[in-house]
Amino acid sequence: MASTPIVYKDLAHELEMPNPRNLNYVLGSIGQTLLNLSEYWGTEIPPIQCLVVNKITRLPGEGVGWFITDLSNYKKLSNKQRRQVVDAQLQKIYSFDKWLSVLSVLGLKPTQSDFKKLTKKAGQFKGSGEGVEHKKLKKFVSNNPAYFGVPESSAPGENEHSLPSGDSLDVFFTHHKEHVGIEVKSHISDTADIARGLYQCIKYQAVLEARQAANGQPQNVRTILALGGELPDELLPLKNVLGIEVYEKIKTNNG
Repeated sequence: MASTPIVYKDLAHELEMPNPRNLNYVLGSIGQTLLNLSEYWGTEIPPIQCLVVNKITRLPGEGVGWFITDLSNYKKLSNKQRRQVVDAQLQKIYSFDKWLSVLSVLGLKPTQSDFKKLTKKAGQFKGSGEGVEHKKLKKFVSNNPAYFGVPESSAPGENEHSLPSGDSLDVFFTHHKEHVGIEVKSHISDTADIARGLYQCIKYQAVLEARQAANGQPQNVRTILALGGELPDELLPLKNVLGIEVYEKIKTNNG
């Protein structure tokens, strides 16, 4: 209902499953259940398991071919062709208006995550200057782009990069046409501050894409939340719903 895919590792983490591969059977069972329910209702129910994707390819596993086309044909497709097939299914999933009815007939309830208190605290945040730990982590991030999948040649990143919105990105990298913005939170940041960081990534993503569009550039942006500590368990569902890329437990003495 949030119209956001989720990678296998993140879903497994949220479900407290130690091995993401164990999701294959679960997702296959969901697919078969929806096929059976489709026949019972006489209405097509899109394969919601297409929302679970590989972090690199951004595609679901090959098993989804059983539910969206002939599996042998799906295996023959290139990644670009698979993307077109999957994107069509995602649009069906996002526009399907009976997901709550699906849960109800299966005796299930939607997960309830109340982030109101956390987001309210995050919105009340008042900065008190940059601390020593934040500076150390920001310096590490700036000097180690490969840690975040950015070529080493991009180092050092630009600190306090100015955006048209008047905001400043902690660290900013450019590589060819890709722009990567990183928000940094040290290990002393509390849960409300980390929640604020998740929403900041959403904001920076939108502003960076808007700037590229205004400059006549392809929109090719990644935003990342870099944490010196761990992502609090209560923020894991929020991170997954928002689709934020998070790196945690970053040790500044590693390089």
